[in-house]
Amino acid sequence: MKSDRSMDPPRNFKQADCPTELRTQQAMSKIQCENLQVHQSPSQMDGFVTCQNNLKSYLKTSFQHLFEGIAKQGNPTLLNKIYTELYITEGGSGEVSNEHEVRQIETASRRPVEQEIPIQCNDIFKPLPGQDKPIRTVLTKGVAGIGKTVSVQKFILDWAEGEANQDVHLIFPLPFRHLNLMTEKKLSLIELLHQFFSETKGLRVTDYEKYKVMFTFDGLDECRLPLDFCNNEIVCDVTEPASVDVLLTNLIKGNLLPSALLWITSRPAADSHIPPECVVRVTEVRGFNDPQKEEYFRKRISDQNLANRVIKHIKSSRSLYIMCHIPVFCWISATVLETILSESESGQIPKTLTQMYTHFLIIQINIKKNKYTEGHDTNEKNIFKLGKLAFQQLESGNLIFYEEDLRECGIDVKEASVYSGVCTQIFREEFGLFQGKVYSFVHLSIQEFLAALFVMLSFSNRDNIKQRQVTEFFNLFNKAVMSDLLKSAVDKALESENGHLDLFLRFLLGLSLESNQTLVRGLFTQTGSGSQGKEDTVKYIKEKIRENPSPEKSINLFHCLNELNDQSLQEEVKKYLEKNDFFSLSEVRFTPAQWSAVVFVLLTSEQDLDVFDLSNYGRSEECLIRLLPVIKLHKKAELWDCNLTEKSWAALASALSSHSSNLRELEVGGNNLQDSGMKLIYTGLADPHCKLEILRLSYYNPTDESCAALASALSSKSSSLKELDLSQNILPDSGMKLLCTGLVNPDSKLEKLILEDCHLTEKSCAALASALSSNCSSLRELYLNYNNLQDLGVQLLSTGLENPHCKLEILSLSRCNLTEKSCAALASALSSKSSSLRDLDLSDNNLKDSGVKALSAGLEHPHCKLEKLSLWECNFTEKSCSALASVFSSGSSGLRELDLSGSCLQDSGVKLLSAGLEHPHCKLEKLNLSQCGIMDEGCTALASALRSNPLHLRELYLIGNFFSDSGEKLLTALLEDPLFTLEKLETWNPWL
Repeated sequence: MKSDRSMDPPRNFKQADCPTELRTQQAMSKIQCENLQVHQSPSQMDGFVTCQNNLKSYLKTSFQHLFEGIAKQGNPTLLNKIYTELYITEGGSGEVSNEHEVRQIETASRRPVEQEIPIQCNDIFKPLPGQDKPIRTVLTKGVAGIGKTVSVQKFILDWAEGEANQDVHLIFPLPFRHLNLMTEKKLSLIELLHQFFSETKGLRVTDYEKYKVMFTFDGLDECRLPLDFCNNEIVCDVTEPASVDVLLTNLIKGNLLPSALLWITSRPAADSHIPPECVVRVTEVRGFNDPQKEEYFRKRISDQNLANRVIKHIKSSRSLYIMCHIPVFCWISATVLETILSESESGQIPKTLTQMYTHFLIIQINIKKNKYTEGHDTNEKNIFKLGKLAFQQLESGNLIFYEEDLRECGIDVKEASVYSGVCTQIFREEFGLFQGKVYSFVHLSIQEFLAALFVMLSFSNRDNIKQRQVTEFFNLFNKAVMSDLLKSAVDKALESENGHLDLFLRFLLGLSLESNQTLVRGLFTQTGSGSQGKEDTVKYIKEKIRENPSPEKSINLFHCLNELNDQSLQEEVKKYLEKNDFFSLSEVRFTPAQWSAVVFVLLTSEQDLDVFDLSNYGRSEECLIRLLPVIKLHKKAELWDCNLTEKSWAALASALSSHSSNLRELEVGGNNLQDSGMKLIYTGLADPHCKLEILRLSYYNPTDESCAALASALSSKSSSLKELDLSQNILPDSGMKLLCTGLVNPDSKLEKLILEDCHLTEKSCAALASALSSNCSSLRELYLNYNNLQDLGVQLLSTGLENPHCKLEILSLSRCNLTEKSCAALASALSSKSSSLRDLDLSDNNLKDSGVKALSAGLEHPHCKLEKLSLWECNFTEKSCSALASVFSSGSSGLRELDLSGSCLQDSGVKLLSAGLEHPHCKLEKLNLSQCGIMDEGCTALASALRSNPLHLRELYLIGNFFSDSGEKLLTALLEDPLFTLEKLETWNPWL
């Protein structure tokens, strides 16, 4: 697939009244004429529609083909024929990411899909449900080759063909690689568009404001313009001349054409060039998930038997399979494996990245050997010069090159077409505005491979070739043997903070092997001897692993060992883990190198990434810190009672703050947290990168200081926390008051708060009631079970429930020492027009019959929205059943679930309930009457009621009652009868 340059699309615009899908340009023209005739004369409208149709025709011609790997050479494929919808997600804040993209790919490949919010390509500017803010600017990021440019191409093609987004009237694609060629130009925005799109010269200046206009700026990472948002002058007139840089910054800031839509794409390392306040939506192109990888190979390779063999081989190598997350790498793998597997069963099949790229290079040169007449020496020189270009530009961080870059490497610009002809799918030449040429390697990994090949060739021929830059980088003349060069490269890679030499190092080590040098020996006259010093290099890498570098660097060093065909350390750890079933690692005295191997084995395994339970590996601080890279990749981490101390909390806070962390749920109860530890955790929660949504903190007894820190974390604009569980803590009233200051902060996103058995009093209820009354509170669920709130506390809470700002939907007050007085207060709240309460649990309280009667009055009120009520063991009798039956019969009641278990209802009470159950207004779907003293007479009444009203009740629980088999059969018959909705019946009787 073509290397792309894409970024997240904007999100802040009003949808026009035009239909979203029109099948022909003629239909579109008709609609536009009808909608816009009040603004334009017939001649003006005709002129606009002509320009629009001409632009669509031009864009359709330009974007309907996809060139996999090549720009203008080769046989194009219709995009719509092979396009597979890429996985695009919403999310991210646009912060810069300095990690090497291979590290990001490896992390992304392990990320659980359910954590993402997927967005279809054509919906990039459409708000998600519940998002009302219009989207003007979208920034789409993704690593090189992941599908950003193809996404933009598909969007534009669908628009040009009238298939989608027809509310947009004009689309102007302006890739940064072409805008780079205009740094010396000074012209107006209108003149700039005329330079790129002559089809629009007939448009009037006012048309750009009257119609919905969209710009796509593909490849921000390729931009060589300063993009000085702070100091560039303000331009608001589309006819005012300015530099291209000034025009772009004013467009993005909204000074120019503030209603225009902007879609910017970028690799992650460059997305910080756009100020966050200028971006409404950030999206990420995630490339292919596992099913899409297989789908690609089956589409790409027509012989399905061969495709199956390719897929099987790719899956056999974890490193290759992970890289197939990138569409471009899928194309490289398909090109190589289709050729090798179709030619011979006995040939060497690539199992490492180096082998794959070496075969790819050979295949691309051999494809052209009959078409071009250059000999062996010419091919060698061409590849050598390209390698030099790749190495120099890798150091500079450039993916796009211009004529001056080629000249610096001894490449005659006139010969560039020859280079792109000999290696069409490695190096490519494209034409920008005014036929200015831009050059690039198809993918960053190809550039890194050629850079490594260049270093290897320079070392092998160092007596004949003087390469100043390589000499300075590796001090080659001081390296007597290959192993010294490789050790120097290892050191250089480890010095890099962002790992930008990681993949380069893998390739360099792989190319040092005799087997890989044999592959390229037919292309190069001298490649040296790679068998020399392999053992020394392996030993050196293992020493570096023992020095315990960062987890990311350790992981890359293990990949390097794989490239050298050495898995001894991994196999050693694997055998132990398999023998001991991954348990009790804390009891083993692993060396740092072995711990690194454990992490690498776990990261490259296919284990489930839903829940990480530290107790399965060892309840120790060392296990936590060593396994942190693995923990970060999981959705949920359970660290209950693991003997963790402050050192652990610092490490955990760092993990929560990590850009690559996938953690959404964290359980850290039962540890010695103390205030210092909790402050560290809260610091992690407030970090912009933290994605944690659920935090469980039982058994640590927070002080006022901890509560203040937690409130601060909840108040953080970047906090994602939606659920907080502080159960089984002694939470003082003063601490509860501090915590509530966080709940009422406008930035708090907390929706669920669990405070069970926290020794709360009525004073805490006053603070909670105040929080519930705040229009800033997002709280939807509140669990206060096993607290001594008493009636006064619930009465205070009820004032909050009646407040129009209260959004609470679930309230649980089980075993809170409540009486019938609480029921009166809650009934008043339920009757309130503003109440949102849908689920109420009052179980295990002394409500008595009078309390149930008072509560029933609220349930019958037309404003009551309650759907679920739990009253088990509330000390009431059959007398309450009459009031509840009245609720069933009420046309205004929406009650769907009722739990009356553990109540002394007996048959007489069930008969009263049954009178309500058979009423046509009854909507009850789930009824629990377990342990209610029911006998056969009660079963008869229930069966009769259900036969009278068969369309609602779905679940009936009668466990622990005293009826006989005959009573049970009456109800079982209803379960088996298709006329009834009853789906579940539980009648276990301990007395039978």
